[in-house]
Amino acid sequence: MTFNFGIPGYQPDWRHGIADVTSRDAQRLRGLVGRRLTSTWVVWDDDDDSWFADCPVVLDFDEERLETNHQKFDDLSITWCAIDVTRAPIWPTSDGFRLRWRDDAPAPLAARRGQRLEAVELLEYTGGDLADGTVALGLRFADGWLTIYNALDENGIEVGELSPQYRRHRLN
Repeated sequence: MTFNFGIPGYQPDWRHGIADVTSRDAQRLRGLVGRRLTSTWVVWDDDDDSWFADCPVVLDFDEERLETNHQKFDDLSITWCAIDVTRAPIWPTSDGFRLRWRDDAPAPLAARRGQRLEAVELLEYTGGDLADGTVALGLRFADGWLTIYNALDENGIEVGELSPQYRRHRLN
C-alpha cells in the first residue's frame, strides 16, 4: 500500500522526469488554462502554526481539482479530484500533530484565488546539482508566475519570474 500522507482516500501517483509527467498529465493540465482558481488548500500544523509542506498542495479550478506533491529528490505526484479537504489529515507517525486543511495560507498561494490561469508549464530543473531533472509545475496568473517545486523531500512555492535554472516545457 502506498503511503497516503494521512489523507483518507489519497493515493499518490509518483512520476519521475519530464517525459513521464508530460505523457501522463499534459493534456489535463492544458485543460486548466482559462479556468478560474476558486480555492487553494494546504495542510497546516496548528502546533507550529506553519504550512506542513510534506502534504499535497490542492488547487481548485472551477470544476477541476489538481493535487500536486513532491517527495525525495525527484518524485512528483499529480492526482485529480481525489482529496476531500473536509477530512483532516492524520499523520500516521506523529505524536499528536494537529493537522488541518487551510485555504488562506501560505499568502502567496491564497493571493491567486479568483484569478484565471493564463498558462501552465512543466519546469525541469537544470541547476547543475543533485536536484537536476526534478520537475516543478509553473502556473501563470495575471500577477505573475506561481511555481510549485520540489524543496528536497517536500513542496515549495515561489512567486515571480521563473528561475533561469529551469528548462521550460510549454503545454499550451
